[in-house]
Amino acid sequence: MTVYILHSEKLSRFYTGFTTDLEVRLKFHENAEQRKFTYNADDWEIYHTIICQSKAQALKIEKHIKRMKSKIYIQNLKKHPEINSKLLIKYKDC
Repeated sequence: MTVYILHSEKLSRFYTGFTTDLEVRLKFHENAEQRKFTYNADDWEIYHTIICQSKAQALKIEKHIKRMKSKIYIQNLKKHPEINSKLLIKYKDC
């Protein structure tokens, strides 16, 4: 499982999700007919990923990131890898 964060320079926004297959999920986001939130821009790029041990762990981490509602927090995830480690430990036994 992978928690992923996409970034759109055009919208200056982030999108957070989780998937079992990142390549397939990215193709989904590229398909204008299927996507909803990501439909508003065509420049989404992978900003950050976190590899998780289970679906439950990935869901908890995704929810945690979304609950923070902060671009700075997301930027810090990339800037400070120890935050990722702490999240993986915190939600290890989900």
